[in-house]
Amino acid sequence: MPTAPDPFDLMIFARVAETGSFSAAAERLGLPKSTVSRRISVLESQLGERLLQRTTRRNFLTEMGQRILIPAEQIIHEVDAVMAVAEHRQVTPSGRLRVSVPGDLAAISLAPMLADFSKAYSEIQLELDLSPRYVDVIGDGFDLAIRIGGETQDLQLTTRHLVDLGIGLYASPLYTDHAGAPDTPEALARHDVLVLLADGLPVSWLLNRDALSAPVDMSGRRVSANSYELLFRLARSGAGITAMPDLFARPYLAAGELIRILPEWRLPPAMVRAVFPSRQLMPRKTRVFIDALLSHLKPRPLRSAQSLSP
Repeated sequence: MPTAPDPFDLMIFARVAETGSFSAAAERLGLPKSTVSRRISVLESQLGERLLQRTTRRNFLTEMGQRILIPAEQIIHEVDAVMAVAEHRQVTPSGRLRVSVPGDLAAISLAPMLADFSKAYSEIQLELDLSPRYVDVIGDGFDLAIRIGGETQDLQLTTRHLVDLGIGLYASPLYTDHAGAPDTPEALARHDVLVLLADGLPVSWLLNRDALSAPVDMSGRRVSANSYELLFRLARSGAGITAMPDLFARPYLAAGELIRILPEWRLPPAMVRAVFPSRQLMPRKTRVFIDALLSHLKPRPLRSAQSLSP
């Protein structure tokens, strides 16, 4: 029984048949002539018949060589097609890109960046999962997950730090016009506060200024929700004071819709990171998305409300 041939040997045979000589085929393949000759001999031994009649001037296909030439050429066509796809994806990122993103981050801050990315890379089909769960990046077939805080325990995943989100206290002028603005952390106990829920419990506020720390009394009038976006909208509507990432507040602060409360005090920052299967052989579609995230999330100087006017 013949032995199943190596597909690469069939490719070599097709190149020899195409060029008419071992030397030309070796040059075309980037191989030594001796390797081409040896692999053809191995192929003939595996198939049990000669494929080429060799002369000093040219090689001629035997009847067996003619019979297997078309299948051998098909292997070359398939390999060329694979290479064409790979080269195209390196030049023009393409394909489906599945990304898990915290819903609040996507809705409040990333929407402009996602729109620009979609227009810039029209051959990438962006698929966003905004569920609050920590997805199984590899098991669930995601290319990338964006996470806020926490640590990656899975050794199969690579982490890329994107940005540390500074967190401050913000309210609308609608609120401070009737309730005033606190001038100390202790004064927050007399104000309406909008607090994030995590695992069913309100997230406490620990304010820091230089070496000083001040826990905030949260026992006053309080609205709690497990959505940054809802708290953000409530704050803009004048419902109270909330803690939110500066990134979320930046455009509304510049436009005068929000004001910073106790600007010298800050909450501990939250780290935003990207997790993905591996840095090695990362698809270009993933790489350009991470680059777009970094460009969007990096700190930028605030513009005044006047500078936003046309």
